[in-house]
Amino acid sequence: MWGLTVRGICEYNDKILLLKIRHNSSHDAGKWEIPGGKVKKCEFFDEALKREYIEETGLQITIDELYNAIQKNYTACKTGESIKSIQVIMKVSVNTDEVVISDEHDMYRWFTKEEINDMIKNNQLTPPAIDAFCR
Repeated sequence: MWGLTVRGICEYNDKILLLKIRHNSSHDAGKWEIPGGKVKKCEFFDEALKREYIEETGLQITIDELYNAIQKNYTACKTGESIKSIQVIMKVSVNTDEVVISDEHDMYRWFTKEEINDMIKNNQLTPPAIDAFCR
């Protein structure tokens, strides 16, 4: 089975927004990720990313450009199915850094690129995030 996910790299004042996956999550608990999520049936990529950003951060975004596209394979938590996911990663912008996170995450933070490089070395990012920043 194939799935489609959109993610948005958001830079504000030379820092990039990451969300920390809740500590009791069944996947990647405690790791940091780029905001985004699954595209619903018959939904356009850009609308899906805007919806996910509002749900996860409360931020209204402007989509600037395509940044990267990667494949992530995983096992679905609920069904045990093998999923191949295409991750479309966009560069996005915002007018504020005031984030309100959903219950999917424990916290958020704006990181410098140097801090993100250290997080990659220390295995603190989810695989899509690592792949996105290591292009």
